[in-house]
Amino acid sequence: MKIPFLELKPTYLELKAEMDAAYHRVMDSGWYLLGQELEAFEAEYAAYCGVRHCIGVANGLDALHIILRAYEIGSGTEVLVPSNTFIATWLAVSYAGATPVPVEPDPGTCNIDPARIEAAITPRTRAIIPVHLYGQPADMDPILEIARKHHLRVIEDNAQAQGALYKGRKTGGLGDAAGNSFYPGKNLGAFADAGAITTNDAGLAEHVRALRNYGSKKKYYNDYQGFNSRLDEMQAAFLRIKLAKLDEWNARRTAAAKFYLEGLSGIKGLMLPLVPAWADPVWHLFVVTHVHRDALQQHLAAAGINTLIHYPVPPHLSGAYAGAGFNRGCLPIAEELAATIISLPIGPHITVDKIERVVAATRKAVQDIAK
Repeated sequence: MKIPFLELKPTYLELKAEMDAAYHRVMDSGWYLLGQELEAFEAEYAAYCGVRHCIGVANGLDALHIILRAYEIGSGTEVLVPSNTFIATWLAVSYAGATPVPVEPDPGTCNIDPARIEAAITPRTRAIIPVHLYGQPADMDPILEIARKHHLRVIEDNAQAQGALYKGRKTGGLGDAAGNSFYPGKNLGAFADAGAITTNDAGLAEHVRALRNYGSKKKYYNDYQGFNSRLDEMQAAFLRIKLAKLDEWNARRTAAAKFYLEGLSGIKGLMLPLVPAWADPVWHLFVVTHVHRDALQQHLAAAGINTLIHYPVPPHLSGAYAGAGFNRGCLPIAEELAATIISLPIGPHITVDKIERVVAATRKAVQDIAK
């Protein structure tokens, strides 16, 4: 039997009765955009994150982009971003007209290294976007301290970490604002693209509510050059149901990660995720590193185990930024991670027997590679 990287259908089957009822409720309502389901989800997710405002948008990339637009961070300015992240973090900055300036990660956590941030700040810097990568919080306190010192905005990329805790506080409510993704594979995933902005800034909330809807606060009266980026009623209704299960499903992911950490410990050459004492990750991904990553992935595939690489090409070496002046070797930590990381199957519905199969196959693969 093959082991998929992530199974999405079981999330529907577990909640089928509620999901089907929500579908019929929305269809019977005759109202499909910017209605009661979205308002309810926004209130519920804001409360979950411990913030005063949540604004639903079309996806996580739009969430970050619209925040930057609302803060008027654009042409001639710079935004500090992790060198090791999904490219959407960089694209949001570029879409706003600003320049993404990469900062290398801590190799242990794979998150942006606060000790490297200050050296990247220039007179043009306006914001820092820490990413809570793989479901693990970035080290926010030193980042916030640096931002206060230099009068910078802190915009969290919370696409992968819904429910994660940093020193007991939820991600998505630690900075000035946060971009959240509800892509189907996320810990809190819709059944299509979806996203949200969370913030305690009332002025920002009012601005982004208009920007997501053609720049309009009142229908057909447009105050800004806005966007069409709305979280629809159907996805909002589904997300409300899943939000009620999020902590339970995150706990299942944590239990799976514990099995992996125990089962894979002591394997020479296999580096396991490092979790600081102040972090309570939600294990969106379980990422290990091995110098012979490609061979490891091939061995696991032969054993029927599907793995992924998050991510094989760092943004600065992608075709999207080919003209930005980056050269191979200029961000060695991100490049080393891209060459050695591999994500093992994990999710709220992975079973213990499947985890045990992955552990056994990984141990055997590493031993065979070493021969």
